[in-house]
Amino acid sequence: MSTPVPPLQIGPHTVRPPVVLAPMAGITNAPFRTLCRHFAEGEGFAGGAAKDGAGGGKGLFVSEMITTRALVERNEKTMQLIRFEASEKPRSIQLYGVDPATVGKAVRMIAEEDLADHIDLNFGCPVPKVTRKGGGSALPYKRHLLRAILREAVSGAGDLPVTMKMRKGIDDDHITYLDAGRIAVEEGVTAIALHGRTAAQHYGGTADWEAIARLKEHVPEIPVLGNGDIWSAQDALRMVRETGCDGVVVGRGCLGRPWLFADLVAAFEGRPDDIAEPSLREVADVMVRHATLLGEWIGDESKGVVDFRKHVAWYLKGFAVGSEMRKRLAITSSLAELRAGLDELDLDQPWPAGADGPRGRTSGNNRVVLPDGWLKDPYDCAGISEEAELDTSGG
Repeated sequence: MSTPVPPLQIGPHTVRPPVVLAPMAGITNAPFRTLCRHFAEGEGFAGGAAKDGAGGGKGLFVSEMITTRALVERNEKTMQLIRFEASEKPRSIQLYGVDPATVGKAVRMIAEEDLADHIDLNFGCPVPKVTRKGGGSALPYKRHLLRAILREAVSGAGDLPVTMKMRKGIDDDHITYLDAGRIAVEEGVTAIALHGRTAAQHYGGTADWEAIARLKEHVPEIPVLGNGDIWSAQDALRMVRETGCDGVVVGRGCLGRPWLFADLVAAFEGRPDDIAEPSLREVADVMVRHATLLGEWIGDESKGVVDFRKHVAWYLKGFAVGSEMRKRLAITSSLAELRAGLDELDLDQPWPAGADGPRGRTSGNNRVVLPDGWLKDPYDCAGISEEAELDTSGG
């Protein structure tokens, strides 16, 4: 037994324990959030009701990235992505935008139409289609633009808390997180999450946890959450201990492993040895549940199973499953086909050693694609308008 980690306060919302699911494009839709929440609340591998009196807001689970232009235009796909299950409280939406006016419109729409209870702003995405527009992890380099967006968002949100997620900077020569943190405090942002990598690193190398500690020292007025290289509950506890951060944001570590949130809740509540190590049989059952939830959410079983395909390799990481069977499972088109394939495996395999390690994307040292002349002046933001907004969400 260890000392529980104090809860996190995001505006009026108490996040207990202070564990947040990172928004991930194409991943953190309602079905995946449901799985993660249910494990956090003690549901277990058998499914059904939460156990031991658990439930009711354990952790915070954020939607995948929603573009402000698509939201304002009520894009059909975007409106589906912001659908929350009735039991999701608080409802958290992550917004991406580069035009202050469009961001303001989107935030006011969320507040006035009661579409969410919490708004997170994305200044951390490193993918080229985002940074080439000046968005995501490219944007904090333009200090005045960052301030204008935050000001519009906070003023438009009314009583809704606004948080932000960012990276250290564009690359080692263009570090922005301390300036961005101070601007966020001055503009009324409620909390900041820092991924300890630059945009150029993408997901390669090792996350710089010392930067998280420096940010916490730099902005003591508001909570700071750490993100990067949390593959286990022990990693999360170590990050809090080493950096002094107020909570953790977990992304790739839970890919194919939604039960990581059960481990995190246990560790943060003072039970660090209460760790899930499911057999392949239990993992297979979760895989079928995940695919089923996707089909129900999309409204088509086959499309749900097809959408699930990208999760297969993550769920099976470390287990003795031949390459041909892995390929076969990754092209299934129905729940029956998925279940039949899984039933051919040696389902009595125990949780494999090393399966708790890194998963998901690991590429690094990439050239960051930026608008022409972006790095000439860290303050000038001429040329940014609603035309620079992405028109589709979830990527």
